Amino acid sequence: MIRNNYKTQAEKYEFICGQHGGYYRYHFVDHAYLYNLYFPPEAVFSNFKDRIHDLVLNYPVAQNALAGLIGKIINQPAERIVVGNGASELIKIVSGHISNKLIVSVPSFNEYVNAAPADKVVEFPLEFPSFTMDIDKFAAEVIRVKADVAVVVTPNNPTSLLIPKSDLIRLAKKLETNNCMLIIDESFLDFAENPDLHSMEQEIEKYQNITIFKSMSKAYGICGLRIGYMLTANSKFAEAVRNGVHIWNINGFAEEFLRLLPDYKQEFIASCKQVRTDRNSLYKKLCNINGMTVFKPDANFIFCRLPDYAQSAPEITKKLFIEHNMYIKDCAGKTQPDSDRYLRIASRTETENCKLVEALIKVMDLKNCQAHK
Repeated sequence: MIRNNYKTQAEKYEFICGQHGGYYRYHFVDHAYLYNLYFPPEAVFSNFKDRIHDLVLNYPVAQNALAGLIGKIINQPAERIVVGNGASELIKIVSGHISNKLIVSVPSFNEYVNAAPADKVVEFPLEFPSFTMDIDKFAAEVIRVKADVAVVVTPNNPTSLLIPKSDLIRLAKKLETNNCMLIIDESFLDFAENPDLHSMEQEIEKYQNITIFKSMSKAYGICGLRIGYMLTANSKFAEAVRNGVHIWNINGFAEEFLRLLPDYKQEFIASCKQVRTDRNSLYKKLCNINGMTVFKPDANFIFCRLPDYAQSAPEITKKLFIEHNMYIKDCAGKTQPDSDRYLRIASRTETENCKLVEALIKVMDLKNCQAHK
């Protein structure tokens, strides 16, 4: 039985802010965490139930077999793949142990910086207020600080903006002669329009200085299973990361999921299409809020700047939770200008998204919010 450590909704909010998961236990609508609500299909859970004794009682397979399972899914040889207990495990190995000087474009997923020693990481600010990547400036800074690992996330978190594939190739070529590994985090790419046209996965053999990171939690809706992978044609880099994972880093349920996944390719494609439909509808609704700056999203979440008349993002986030039991993410903890004016809103179902927008208008409120243009 879960014991609640709060007596009021305000106390519940403070409690939730200190958690990193388990949200389903606390009965609120989660527009903060970023995952696919339409996958996996129920048949996957039925399989888990049928095989639960085997999955619990036996050792799972180790790294080579796991890499082969991922390789079958993404059509890549196993020797190019390292499988992590979530991408976060691989980030910790690279940021914390392999890199001598890591540079990350920011705002971004905080774990790349958090996992690195303070004296071994550089934050490169994206262009403001567009939050776009200037490839030439970034490459120049990589070279100036003598970084051996550079990280870009596409679509980026929290901005939900894609970096064009042509820019990524140009960046890789600029860094090629400077002994710098370019990590491209594609964790949210399946939610972009025509993801295969944007992914670097099928180009990987051409570039020894590119490594792709992919969290499977987001796209496949399996946050609790903890699976991520790294893909690179650089065998030396792959071996260095592989040596950092322990022998049984993936549990039996995650292994079984990887074995089942190839049978559900069409269901997965359909689920991502539905996510895009819901997200695009949410984007249009948010654009109708007077004074709100809304960035056109490529991922399954939307980045926006609050109207000048509204309270700060942390205040709006707290008010939304207390009054409407909905949780969104303010960006006050991100490295960016005016961070306390920005929100990141995860798209859910059409019905939930409509309720979210209505509630958001109410909490931004006041006389100024005759909210629609």
